[in-house]
Amino acid sequence: MTAPTRVLVCDDQVLVRTGLVTIIDAQPDLEVAGECGDGRAAVDLAGRLGPDVVVMDVRMPELDGIQATRLLAGAGVQHPVKVLVVTTFNLDEYVYEALRAGASGFLLKDAPPAQLLHGIRTVATGAALLDPEVTRQLVGRYAARIRPSEQGSRDIPLTPRELEVLRLIADGLSNGEIAGSLLISQETVKTFVSRILTKLELRDRVQAVVYAYRRGLVV
Repeated sequence: MTAPTRVLVCDDQVLVRTGLVTIIDAQPDLEVAGECGDGRAAVDLAGRLGPDVVVMDVRMPELDGIQATRLLAGAGVQHPVKVLVVTTFNLDEYVYEALRAGASGFLLKDAPPAQLLHGIRTVATGAALLDPEVTRQLVGRYAARIRPSEQGSRDIPLTPRELEVLRLIADGLSNGEIAGSLLISQETVKTFVSRILTKLELRDRVQAVVYAYRRGLVV
């Protein structure tokens, strides 16, 4: 049997945290490695417990979820931890910053338990949680805040076809939608996505979306 996915739950609201712990611990393939109520404790516990996924609230005392995420999964972190951010509002201004800080995705606190569990399992596999519709909403809301670098699309180590796929990812298309748009198979799309992430040294599709906007590949 494979070992269960170990989850660290970090939320300063005791009732919310208890609910998350109860839901997660009831799953045979998931296990709560620990829980805490602020970002600083999350960073400390993650270092000691080595969880597979951290479920992270955004607004907390001591150290907020964005700063904690940056310390756990940001650029330059030697052993990054997969972080799933939870927030009260889908237009929370901090969500985008949390994703830039290294989070692998986000959920709303009022999401049904099944969606929470799906999110944890998805992030644990190394995939991004954001589905196409969520990507469209998130990027549509915050695209104006992402200032393209002066380099633009120059010096991006991708083929024209890979650039095309990256733009479609940033537009929020799923693999199936990309396949339909380019008249190729989903397996081919998966290969392109894998190559793009490897060449650009990106962890997942969330980072690919941010990269595309910062390079001015999408308007």
